[in-house]
Amino acid sequence: MPNLTEPVFPSALDDADEESSALLEMGPITLALTPDACGERMDKVISKLIPQFSRSRIQQWIEAGHVSVDGKVAKTKMTSFGDETVVVSPQPAPEDEAYIAEAMDLVVVHEDAAIIVIDKPAGLVVHPAAGNWSGTLLNGLLHHYPAIGGVPRAGIVHRLDKDTSGLMVVAKTLEAHTDLVRQLQARSVRREYLALVWGTPNLSGTVDAAMGRHPRDRIKMAVLENMSAKPAVTHFERLASGLLDRRPVSLMRCKLETGRTHQIRVHMMSIGHALVGDALYGKAHLTSVFPRQALQAQRLGLIHPATGEACEWGVPLPQDFLALLASAGIEAPL
Repeated sequence: MPNLTEPVFPSALDDADEESSALLEMGPITLALTPDACGERMDKVISKLIPQFSRSRIQQWIEAGHVSVDGKVAKTKMTSFGDETVVVSPQPAPEDEAYIAEAMDLVVVHEDAAIIVIDKPAGLVVHPAAGNWSGTLLNGLLHHYPAIGGVPRAGIVHRLDKDTSGLMVVAKTLEAHTDLVRQLQARSVRREYLALVWGTPNLSGTVDAAMGRHPRDRIKMAVLENMSAKPAVTHFERLASGLLDRRPVSLMRCKLETGRTHQIRVHMMSIGHALVGDALYGKAHLTSVFPRQALQAQRLGLIHPATGEACEWGVPLPQDFLALLASAGIEAPL
């Protein structure tokens, strides 16, 4: 999610996940070690006996004092003698508590029994992940509509980057979720963005360039030609031009066929026109004029998963984007 990422598909918990959740609820786990454990590191021994938890997670519990050996707090890298009694007190990981409802203000553009259309503000993370296990759109959705917890990923079928604003559709039912994912796969969902870029691109054009994870910087995506790259197509149109910090800038309308992570940001950068404010893909000395990438998911069109009707929504640009355009001498589009 950028712009939208590729569709998010449902994934069921596997048996190990279910068992580890059950063990967490049971409380402390007592392990009686046997001679075959002699000479092995304690964390390795424990991870073999309770494989539902990763070794790194067990190491964290040891370091935090949640593991005892013969009644004494275990130490990191200690060696087993093979006759100890070990007590492990499992602790929830941050991700275990990610699906918690949190009250937050959501700008709901449309809502019915099947879907919710949200106008996501810049700065809001869509889905819990490392570094953002709470305060996400998912947490807000669970508070707004608790029953959505029964839908994979709380109904989220596509994403927007943290610092990209604009429209997202969320499924409220399993049926709607399945239908929306299929529409995204079929590339029939209409997604239009407004972006302010450096320079003066052609009046219109298409970037048809496969994308994948950057080979040297795992935070970034890149245009690639290897087998792991996935097709990515962006159509663009120049709406207006102006000057920002005495440099030419252009307001672009971008339409997605695909929805790869960071697609618009990478595609525009690949033709020499990075987004204004994009600290990840733009030039460092040009990122001070705007605190985020100047990208807004402005229009969203799809076939309603329950009624079969063609639906479309649009939202105005947020105030910070409007102020940016004004400073560049560009009139905001209607």
